[in-house]
Amino acid sequence: MIELLTSPEAWAALLTLTALEIVLGIDNVIFLSVIVSRLPELQAKRARQIGLALALVFRILLLSVLVWLIGLTQPVLTVRDIGFSWRDIILIGGGLFLIAKATHEIHGEVEARDHEDGGTPTASAFFWVIVQIIIIDLVFSLDSIITAIGMAQDLEIMIAAVIIAVIIMYVSANPVARFVAEHPTTKMLALAFLVLIGVALVADGFQFHIPRGYIYFAMLFSAAVEAFNVLAKRNRKKAVK
Repeated sequence: MIELLTSPEAWAALLTLTALEIVLGIDNVIFLSVIVSRLPELQAKRARQIGLALALVFRILLLSVLVWLIGLTQPVLTVRDIGFSWRDIILIGGGLFLIAKATHEIHGEVEARDHEDGGTPTASAFFWVIVQIIIIDLVFSLDSIITAIGMAQDLEIMIAAVIIAVIIMYVSANPVARFVAEHPTTKMLALAFLVLIGVALVADGFQFHIPRGYIYFAMLFSAAVEAFNVLAKRNRKKAVK
């Protein structure tokens, strides 16, 4: 441990891996913000806390079974000369689930403009939200930790990077969720990006890697445009008053 604390290479690996884990955690934060948006504020906050706690637990558990996890990358199924590992199958399933969920939410948002539901969320609705959070946390955690294994050799560095990234996710989750809830167009944008992330996960499962940088750049650019729209709308309201 002392050697790691005094090693420049270890600190460089920690900073690099932490930055990567934070970027990969954006997907998790966006999904959490969208999935809890239909719940009352207290339940939404509780669901976010549970989701982020599970994200941390799953990541650390996966790190503790590295040998088993590396085994998940070995092909177990071959279809037309393409080998699929358990990791590929999980990513494809998770990606399809994300696409289906985001599409369903987009449909709900569009329909709600003409037909307001007006119903109150029940305990079963809260339970179903937690189940969906568990599924996506598992998929994102698997993707995140297998990436971490490829970038760092020391378990201590990987655990430290994961903990720092989840803390930053926890700090940012409430403001992001509040902003998404207050601005419907932003929520639609977030749902569209969840579809993109789902497509990227499915592509990864089929061993066709889409560089995440393209997706994150598109997200950043669209978020900047949306921020200007929100600012312009706010200024117009002030001018009318």
